[in-house]
Amino acid sequence: MTMLSNKKNKLYYFLLLLISLGYTWVFYSWNKIEQEGKIGCLFKKITTFPCPSCGTTRATILGFKGEWLSSVLMNPFGILVGLIMILVPVWISYDWIFKKESFFQFYKRAEKFISQKYVASFLILVVLLNWYWNFKKNL
Repeated sequence: MTMLSNKKNKLYYFLLLLISLGYTWVFYSWNKIEQEGKIGCLFKKITTFPCPSCGTTRATILGFKGEWLSSVLMNPFGILVGLIMILVPVWISYDWIFKKESFFQFYKRAEKFISQKYVASFLILVVLLNWYWNFKKNL
C-alpha cells in the first residue's frame, strides 16, 4: 500500500465516520423534533446567542423531507450538509468498488482552492453573513 493510498483510505474512513455520526444526529434530532417540537443548540444555551450554524440540523431535516425553500430559509448550510451526507458516501463507495481515487483528488484540489487567501476570506464572510442572518431571524 502506497503512502498516498494510505492517506486516501484514512480520509475516506474519517469522512464516513463523520457522516455516520451526522446521520445519527439528524435522525436523533428529527425524532426529538417530532416528540418535543424542538432541539437545542449548546452554543445558544450557554451564550444565549445563535451560533453561525444555528438551524443547520433543522434545515437538513427539512431538506430530507423535501421542504427545500423552508430549508434554505432556516439555514442555507443545511442544503449543503444534506448534499454532502448523500453524495460523499456514494462517491467514496464508487472509488472503492472501481479502485479509483476521484474523490480524493477532488478533495485535494478543493483543499488547495479553499486555502487561497481570497477564497478563504470570501467563505469566512459567507459564514459571518449567515451568522448575522441567524441573529436577524432570532434563531
